[in-house]
Amino acid sequence: MFFFIPREMTRALNPKYTPPSRDSLSNVLIPAWYNVEKANLITELTTVGKVALTSDSWTSLSQDHYLTVTAHYILEGETRQKVLTTKAVYEAQTGPVVAEEINEVLQEFGIMDKIVAVTVDNAANMDVAIKRLQFIKLGCFAHTLNLGAQRVHSVASVAKWTAKIRNIVVWMKRSSLAKTVLREKQQVLNLPQHSLILDVKTRWNSLYLMIERFLEQYPAIQAASLDQRLRKPIERDRLARLTDEDFRKGEEFVHLMRILYTSTLCVSSEKSPTCGQILPILQKLEKHFTVVEEDTVFLSSIKQAVWENLSKRYQGDDIRSFLEEATALDPRFKHKIEDSSTVWVRIKEKLMVANVPESTKSRIDSEEGIAVQSNEEEIRKQRENDITDKGEREEEDDNPPPCKRAKISPLEELFAADDEQKIKSTESTTMSIDNKVDAELRLYQALPPTMTSDDPAAWWWKQKNTYPFLSDLASSYLCVQASSTPSERVFSTAGDTISPERSRILPEKADMLIFLKKNC
Repeated sequence: MFFFIPREMTRALNPKYTPPSRDSLSNVLIPAWYNVEKANLITELTTVGKVALTSDSWTSLSQDHYLTVTAHYILEGETRQKVLTTKAVYEAQTGPVVAEEINEVLQEFGIMDKIVAVTVDNAANMDVAIKRLQFIKLGCFAHTLNLGAQRVHSVASVAKWTAKIRNIVVWMKRSSLAKTVLREKQQVLNLPQHSLILDVKTRWNSLYLMIERFLEQYPAIQAASLDQRLRKPIERDRLARLTDEDFRKGEEFVHLMRILYTSTLCVSSEKSPTCGQILPILQKLEKHFTVVEEDTVFLSSIKQAVWENLSKRYQGDDIRSFLEEATALDPRFKHKIEDSSTVWVRIKEKLMVANVPESTKSRIDSEEGIAVQSNEEEIRKQRENDITDKGEREEEDDNPPPCKRAKISPLEELFAADDEQKIKSTESTTMSIDNKVDAELRLYQALPPTMTSDDPAAWWWKQKNTYPFLSDLASSYLCVQASSTPSERVFSTAGDTISPERSRILPEKADMLIFLKKNC
């Protein structure tokens, strides 16, 4: 945030100081600061092994279209979030175009080969873009939950009931007299003096919030509707009266949908909403939205509509496997995976591939080369034995001789026994890595889950000496975000930067200001 001190105050504090002019601040100081901070971020990213991204698009007041990309990574047990760019784009945002724009950003910051996954919303162009970049694409879980919650509008009984409540809310918010009467009833009934909330389909959980506030203020709403000052206007506008049945449905609705609201808050928070939370939350939602015998028709219809939508999400084999491994490596939820045996097998395979010594890889490649050479030698000898006539021998003589194995040097001959011992030691080291991986996995699986309030990245950093292999692998999953809300928070900052008073600010300057605001 930039604070501008009036020139008169500056002159009073220090008459010798000359503050920078507007032109100097805009065209010299801010760009210089931006260049320094950007260089520092690029340097920091060179020390990081794995990076996850979120990305989204936004249109400003001046109708400039912006694409933002945020980077997420773990450094010394701390999950860090940086805005790479909020650049103005001028081409139609098709999948290939978005892919090229994101690719340019990644090349600029030198992290193209470090990307683990990209979390984006459910827009089709983003889906195409991430596939072209050949990254793992994770759908924003907050958007997914909102899409599930919006399915209640497709239930006829719910739509009719909510329309009845919505009409009352709209009428009371529109009438100044109704607001006054409602506030009087709130004071008499000792209720919080809260305004009623009107739902908006594009706002997450707004229907839940409207019904929750309706229940809170139900006594005051009922009392206000019976007041003589409002009774006749309500009857004149033919508003349906609220009944106890409406109140009962409201209680059932809020109790049922509260878990969706809470889940959205979990994955939209700024404190480590990693992808390891997705499957455990879906398990809770599946249990909560399973229809039971005690459910009313009203409740069962909502449950079926919501879960029918949510159950179709994250069903691809690749993304499902990725989320299962992320859940297993989150110490808070490692016991929440369903088919645990295959998950741990996959994790062990990845650990072995990542920790095979380079010397062993070189030796394996060398042995494969020697085996190929020996095979060629055997083929040549076989061909010589099969030659019976002179002409064929002459043709064979015309062929170039096979490459001979290089002679060993005197130094190699002198220390041949030591080299042989090194090979055996390397083999035993490989075996010991396998044993160490098994030991780490057994120890980690036997450990009780940590509290949900714990930071998994900080936990692995503290345990890095106990689990050296697992801690490195865990950082590849814990940096992946469960939702794309970090990008959307950038747009909130962008809205403050490109305000009505500064709607003519150049997109390049806006990018600098947003970068500095979010990263410094």
